[in-house]
Amino acid sequence: MELLLVFLVAVSLSMDAFSLSLAYGTLGIPKKQIYLLAIIVGIFHFFMPLIGLFVGTSILNFIKINPDIIVFIVLFAIGLEMLIESFSDKEELKVMKTIELFLFAFAVSIDSFSVGLTLTNINPNYILSVSIFACMSALFTFLGLVLGKKIAKLVGKISTIIGGVVLMIIGLFFVI
Repeated sequence: MELLLVFLVAVSLSMDAFSLSLAYGTLGIPKKQIYLLAIIVGIFHFFMPLIGLFVGTSILNFIKINPDIIVFIVLFAIGLEMLIESFSDKEELKVMKTIELFLFAFAVSIDSFSVGLTLTNINPNYILSVSIFACMSALFTFLGLVLGKKIAKLVGKISTIIGGVVLMIIGLFFVI
């Protein structure tokens, strides 16, 4: 039963990675970066719950900032960038800068930090739990990026506009 709970939490943590990857995949990023981003998101989903488990409680006592505000800023900025880029005349693959890869991974894994606060309540074998979180989020990120890329080929530039707006709306839900 504990393992089923771990999988359910892993899927729920991966859903935002999937939806954001779907939107970001419409930019047509190169296949190499699709794999790289999926791996980075997986790594973040491995370490963020551990950080939440080991130091989260004490950090939240000192820093009184809502993590949802950080997620909003990152997602809104990425969405705005996508909107601006959709109106450019260039037809080329979008190569993400290294900082963009890490900001994206951070944005989709911030919720796993808070899960880390109660990680031992979910399953006492927290290494197994975070490993499952990492694998699921990497898989969902990969699938979202690939599907987003296919949608972009079918629909064209409008998919990038829709993807940017979706990211901005999702960001707004974090602060509402």
